[in-house]
Amino acid sequence: MSKKILVVDDDGAIQEVIKTCLEDLAGWQVLLAGSGLEGLLIANSEPLDAILLDISMPKMNGIEMLQKLQENSTTRKIPVFLLTATTLSLDRQQLKQVAGVIVKPFNIIKLVEQMSQSLGW
Repeated sequence: MSKKILVVDDDGAIQEVIKTCLEDLAGWQVLLAGSGLEGLLIANSEPLDAILLDISMPKMNGIEMLQKLQENSTTRKIPVFLLTATTLSLDRQQLKQVAGVIVKPFNIIKLVEQMSQSLGW
């Protein structure tokens, strides 16, 4: 069964690289959002298997979106992977709420493996 993954990142180039990788290597369906608000709308309206969430975005950053996801009973159980250039901005409580942290720049080939292992797919 194909997995449905939401990629939330304000960088269109990163979105496309991740989308191509996840679709071509894993056969997963990928939805794209360019902002935290757009990501929340999709998360509330689509059944998702996981979310890849950039931390650094304007208006609503990834941590704020993660908090909103955790506050909602519909989206609370969706596994979230944080995309970040540095893990220094994350505290222990935030790390407990996520399925994993993917540090940029990341190995696109290993992305599918990392997600699959973390989620037991």
